[in-house]
Parts: sequence; structure tokens; C-alpha cells
Amino acid sequence: MNSVLIIDDDVKLGTMLREYLEPRNIQLEIRHNGELGLEAADSGNFDLVLLDVMLPDVDGFEVLRRLRGYSELSVMLLTARGQAVDRIRGLELGADDYLSKPFDPDELVARIRAILRRSAGRTPAQLPKDTDRCLSLGGLALDLTEQSATYKGVPLDLTSIELSLLEAFIQAPGAVLSREELVIRIFERPYHPLNRNLDMHVCRLRKKLHSAMLLGNPIKTIRSSGYLFSATGL
Repeated sequence: MNSVLIIDDDVKLGTMLREYLEPRNIQLEIRHNGELGLEAADSGNFDLVLLDVMLPDVDGFEVLRRLRGYSELSVMLLTARGQAVDRIRGLELGADDYLSKPFDPDELVARIRAILRRSAGRTPAQLPKDTDRCLSLGGLALDLTEQSATYKGVPLDLTSIELSLLEAFIQAPGAVLSREELVIRIFERPYHPLNRNLDMHVCRLRKKLHSAMLLGNPIKTIRSSGYLFSATGL
């Protein structure tokens, strides 16, 4: 059974959805404000979050912004505000989908299942099974079995997504990697040009490498194309 968290102050809606989703093999837990919702999302017990934009404490956009600072947990925004500007803002902050209220519960189920199918590829079971997965380029070294990286022997404090990005870059130095191929490879989900989640992670990786190497940025942005990893000076 899939486990879904809904963060919504509409008590009646949450209760109705819990009763509707359970027979469809979806277990729903409810939190009624953003802070409690973030605390629950941090537990690692959920496959997806249904997030209302209009919450009584912090709004859903702020909850999503905080969550995306450290997590790739799938998020579907729910809101009575259906304006294009809100949809675009949600996608840019890293939402996987957006559903306006009122909605058909069957459509909600279909969208949940579609997101879960896409996100299933992010699990560790999909990683290569090599017993020794080490890569190096200049002073950079990656041990993908241990999920660690060093520069000239000094450990780099990288997240799992940053490690995956660095792996892709090291395997193709001097080549332009498009945003689309990076999103498909790293997140294993379709590319959406309005979703800037990839760029956020690349920016953080770039800052960490720049700090460790005391160089110019080894990750170059190629306008309208993607990113290029320069091995010069490594």
C-alpha cells in the first residue's frame, strides 16, 4: 500500500479522501498546517505529499520551498487558486503536479498513481549493482558504492543528488549535457522546462566545488542548452 501525506487545513476534505483512497490501496495521513506537515514529511514514511497552497500558518509555496531544500519527495499541489501564475510558481519551486479544487477524486487517484510510477525509478534498487563503482578526474574522486566524493583527498560534503550530478559530469568532461537528459537521468522523471529544481541542485554543487577547489566554476552554463563540466585545472 502506498503511503501519502496530505497537508491541508480542510478537515472534512482530509477525512473524505482518507475514506476514498484506502480501498484503492493508498493510505492517507493528514496534517492541518505547514509546520506539522514538514515535520511529518521529514520522517521518510511517505511516497508522496498532497500540499494545499492556502494553509493557516505558512503557505504551501513556502512549505514546498523548504522541502525542496533537502528532499526530492514527490509533491502534488492542491489549491482553489487556479491561476496560471500560481501553477507556474508551484512548478518552478519543484512540484511534480498541480490540481485545482474542486477536483474529481478519480482524477486525483490517477495523478497520484502516475507520479508514483515516475518516482519509482528513484529508489536505490535501480542503481547499478557494481561492487566497485569508483570514478576519478584530475583531483576529483567518487566512490559511488560508499556515496562519497573527495577533491585531492579532502572529503566533499555532497548530497546524493549532487553526487549523481557529479558522476554525470565526470563521465562526460567537455560535453554539453542538456537539462532534459540530466533530469531524466538524475530524477528519472519527464523534463518540464518550468521546473527549476535541477538548476537549484547544480547551483549548490557548483558552489561546493568552487569552495573546495579555489578555482573558477568548473560547471559552465551553456545558454539554452544545458551544462558543461570543464576539466581544466582539476
